[in-house]
Amino acid sequence: MAVEPIVQAPVEGPGADMLRFRETQTGYTVLVGPPEADPDLWRRYMDGALEAYRRFDSAEALDYDTVIDGRSTSLFFVALDSDGRVVAGVRAEGPHKHVDEMRAVASWAGLKGGPAFRHLVADQIPYGVIECKAGWAARDSEYRHALAEWMARACVHAAMLLGVRYVTSHAPEHALRLYRSSGANVAWWIPPSSYPDERYRTFAVWWDMKTYRAVATESQARLLEVELSEMRKNDLMPPDFWAPAKGLA
Repeated sequence: MAVEPIVQAPVEGPGADMLRFRETQTGYTVLVGPPEADPDLWRRYMDGALEAYRRFDSAEALDYDTVIDGRSTSLFFVALDSDGRVVAGVRAEGPHKHVDEMRAVASWAGLKGGPAFRHLVADQIPYGVIECKAGWAARDSEYRHALAEWMARACVHAAMLLGVRYVTSHAPEHALRLYRSSGANVAWWIPPSSYPDERYRTFAVWWDMKTYRAVATESQARLLEVELSEMRKNDLMPPDFWAPAKGLA
């Protein structure tokens, strides 16, 4: 199994100042960068996320109006189909310097598991921790399952690109198997929250870059190794102008 080398995107077209590679299972182009690298692509990603969240009547969880300026996002990942349509994506915040910077922790405020979640993140901060959020895949894509798997792997890629050991987030119960497939641990000792509302049981999850391979499924671990090997082989480094949280305004 092989993927195309990860290189700078061509100067023409979407993502001219972003890193790119071809996702193996779909053949789609993946672009990675901060929001200011391509504001139009960033907005297309966020609009796709808003549509997906609205479908589940949970748009408030996206916090669109706060996030859209790009200031809180260090990197975002998008998959483009053969027509150039954004069909999946996820974004990363951090690295965080304080527990209260992590939005996932705030969703446990006042709940029984809140202190335990705060302690988990506090222990991770010295080693570097980011939060991955707003992952989605187009409902009408023929590769929706493969795109969801890629989205879960992108959390590992984000940690590698941002130079941190941990990725911490929260996930609804129905998505736990997906995130575990790419190496996420579930904090079973932290009682789930009802975020964003009482319809959901939402769990704290985290990836450890030292142990994720032991948790990931065989197929996801293989894809991660291929993709990360290409990154190492091509000495992938973010461009100099990449600076977390510059924002668009």
